[in-house]
Amino acid sequence: MFDSYRENTLRYNPERCFGCLRCTEVCPHGVFARRDRRVEVVGPEECMECGACARNCPAQAIEVQSGVGCAWAMIGAALRGRDMDSGTCGCEGDGEPCCGSGR
Repeated sequence: MFDSYRENTLRYNPERCFGCLRCTEVCPHGVFARRDRRVEVVGPEECMECGACARNCPAQAIEVQSGVGCAWAMIGAALRGRDMDSGTCGCEGDGEPCCGSGR
């Protein structure tokens, strides 16, 4: 079973990467870093699945299902006027911590 608090949909194909570094520029959580002439995933657990990296990768080396995980919970909370600082995602309804203090 998929555990959104410990896993995400981020997939990276380093063979396709040609080192443009766009993903490092658009990722709000520093998931990617430059290594030699390519990019490496250095913090996969930090990915909030916003999709900015995949949308900006001209080599199509990154795939992520945006609209799932904590990014979706944050958007949903904003639309419903709720505060994400309450400590719960609200997407599962089980009171688990959002984005990971329970990782």
